[in-house]
Amino acid sequence: MQRPDTITQLAADLVRVIAPNPSPMTFWGTNSYILGMGRERVLIDPGPISGPHADALHSVLPDGARVSHILVTHAHKDHSAGARHMAQATGAPIYAFGDALAGRSDTMKALAETFNLGGGEGVDLDFTPDICLGDGETLHTAAGQITALHTPGHMGNHLCFAWQGRLFSGDLIMGWSSSLISPPDGDAETFRSSCQALLARRDGPLYPGHGDALETAHARITSLLDHRAQRETQVLQALSSKNSTLPEITQAVYGDLNPFTFQAAMRNTFAHLIDLQQQYKVSATPSLSETAVFSLVNDKV
Repeated sequence: MQRPDTITQLAADLVRVIAPNPSPMTFWGTNSYILGMGRERVLIDPGPISGPHADALHSVLPDGARVSHILVTHAHKDHSAGARHMAQATGAPIYAFGDALAGRSDTMKALAETFNLGGGEGVDLDFTPDICLGDGETLHTAAGQITALHTPGHMGNHLCFAWQGRLFSGDLIMGWSSSLISPPDGDAETFRSSCQALLARRDGPLYPGHGDALETAHARITSLLDHRAQRETQVLQALSSKNSTLPEITQAVYGDLNPFTFQAAMRNTFAHLIDLQQQYKVSATPSLSETAVFSLVNDKV
């Protein structure tokens, strides 16, 4: 897909500004969104630290308008690193679920304390919001009411934002790619739960952190759940013939990939293996880690 214009008026009250950080992990770059039409606007995901991106965000605001709220979906640097700079420039407070380690499941906390899970790709450990938002908490802004939805899976502190029938889905749901689930920040079990929670809603268009808007949000969410279920089955099938290491299982599931993509695929595979261990379907020897040897429990699914 060709990269669209940096600034796109998606609706009368919604502008998308794309950061200049395209990559295999960010597609055409991070989407920042500015909501509202009056003197006070809301910014969702300021993006990375980038002078040109900050200039583009300011250029969207007409004379006399200002950013009153800065909302961050999650603490990955391509979404959150520019938040503090934008807050200093505008005087607006930063809202998020919590810092980069907030929102992890009890399972992932325990595993992170006990085992070497690796991970940490692009995590913004310097990020701290001014105001923490709980699940279901609603902000009353000049742009309208915005409800925070705690949706871990891609990252423990991930929020989606519901606004006037529209949903800003960060990196949980994207159209161009499935989400990276890299433990301990990513969690396959909570990813499923978050997707199922969104399926129970009736939001209209879905605006992701990367890529185009999704008009058929429910169809996309269902396809992602089906995709994860298929990956889980493939992992179990890979272990049905022999005990295997993480690279061997990833190779069996994904086939030949370039080295960069293979590393990301291994993180997703590892997330599934952790989830399957919690379901008592897979065991790890001598202990759970990226270097363990994995096997089916009792040699059966």
